Amino acid sequence: MSDGLVVVGGSYAGLQVAASAREFGYSEPIRLIAGEPVLPYQRPPLSKGYLTGKTTPAMLPLRGEAFYRDAAIDVELGRHALRIDPHSRTVELSDGRSVRFDKLVLATGARPRPLPVPGGDLAGVVALRSLADADQLRALAAEAKRVVVIGGGFIGLEVASALVSAERSVTVVEAAGRLMARAVPPVLSEFFADLHQARGVRLKLGCGVTALRSVQGRVTEVLCADGTSEPADLVVVGIGVVPNVELAQDLGLACDDGILVDGCARTTAPGVFAAGDCARQPHPHVASPTVRLESVQNAIEQGKAAASVLAGSPAANGAVPWFWSDQYDVKLQMAGLPQGSDRVAVRGAVEEGKFSVFHFRAGRLVGVDSVNRPAEHMLARKLLAAGVALTPEQAADTAFDLRGALAASAEASP
Repeated sequence: MSDGLVVVGGSYAGLQVAASAREFGYSEPIRLIAGEPVLPYQRPPLSKGYLTGKTTPAMLPLRGEAFYRDAAIDVELGRHALRIDPHSRTVELSDGRSVRFDKLVLATGARPRPLPVPGGDLAGVVALRSLADADQLRALAAEAKRVVVIGGGFIGLEVASALVSAERSVTVVEAAGRLMARAVPPVLSEFFADLHQARGVRLKLGCGVTALRSVQGRVTEVLCADGTSEPADLVVVGIGVVPNVELAQDLGLACDDGILVDGCARTTAPGVFAAGDCARQPHPHVASPTVRLESVQNAIEQGKAAASVLAGSPAANGAVPWFWSDQYDVKLQMAGLPQGSDRVAVRGAVEEGKFSVFHFRAGRLVGVDSVNRPAEHMLARKLLAAGVALTPEQAADTAFDLRGALAASAEASP
C-alpha cells in the first residue's frame, strides 16, 4: 500500500490540498499534520469579529469533524513536523513518531515578524497570527486601558478598529509616512487615516519605535524615534510576517523569501509541493518574475493547483488575486496586484465612503481597490481576468458602462 500524501500545516492551503485531492480523485492515504490543537479554522476573523465577540469559537472551523472522517483524511492535531528526511521520505513529529510519505506538501504558513528593539519580548507585547494569539490578545485587552499598535498595515488597523470600538484608548505608530503604504495608494491611506481618527484612534505616522520600557517585566511605555513616548498597558505588533521555510531549507529546496514553486505549486524536489503564505510563485497577474501572496484566496487556489497534480490533471493557479480588510463598518476589497502602477483613477465619491480606485500600468488595468462597493469589486475581478481594455478616463467616469465593456470584450474574443 502506498504511503500516500502527507500535508504539513493545518492552514487554508493545507486543508485545501487534502480536500481537493479527494475531490479530484486522489485515492491514496492522506495525513494532515496540524501543529495547533484544533481543526483548521478561519484566520481573518481573529483580527476582526473574534476580538469584538461577534465571531465565536464555534464559528471558526473550516470543516467539521465529519468531513475529515468521511473524506478519509487523518488529522494529527497538536503535533509539529520537526524535520524531514528526503532519503527515507519520513516526517519526524514532535511526539517522537515518524510518518512516511510518497508525496509531501509544505503548507507551513508564516509567523509574525518580531519587533527588533529592546523590550520587544516583554509581557503585554503580543502579535496576532493564531487562535491562541487572539485568545491572549482578548484576555489582555479586557484589562488594558491604553493600547499601542505598532504597524499601520491591515492587521494593525483591524485590531485598532476592534479595540477602539471596545472603548480602549488606541494609538497606532507607523514608521512609514502613511497607512498601508505598501498596499494602497495615497487616496486610500488618507481616507482610512481620516476614518480612524474620526473614531478616536491617534495616529503617529513617519515615526519608528526605538524601545519598550517596563515595570517588573511588563510593558508600560513605547519610546518613539522622534523622542516622544506613548504609555501602554498593551502593545500589539503588526509589522509583517516571515515565511516558514526552515523545513524546506532542510530538504534543500530553493527558497527566496518563500519556497520557490511553479504555477502548480511544485517545488524543486520531485513529489514535494508548497502552498500558501510560505510559497513564492510565478503568476500571470504580476509584473515581477515571482510573488509571495498572503491571502486566503491564494492559499485556496494554490491548494487546488497542487491537488490537480496529485490527481493527474495539472492545472496552474492563474486566478486574479483578491484581498479584503474590514475596519469598522467599512469594507476594503482589492483585486489584482497593482504594484508598479503609474496612474490611478478614482470612480465614485471618496467623501461619501463609496468609491473605487483603478490602477493602470503602461496603460493597462492591473488592479482595483473598492471601498463599500462589493458589486464593483466583483466586476473588477472579471475585468482583470478578461484583460478588458480600459482607459483611466473611462474608469473615472461613473456614466461609463463597465459591464458593457466586459460584455463587448467577451463578444470580441475568438
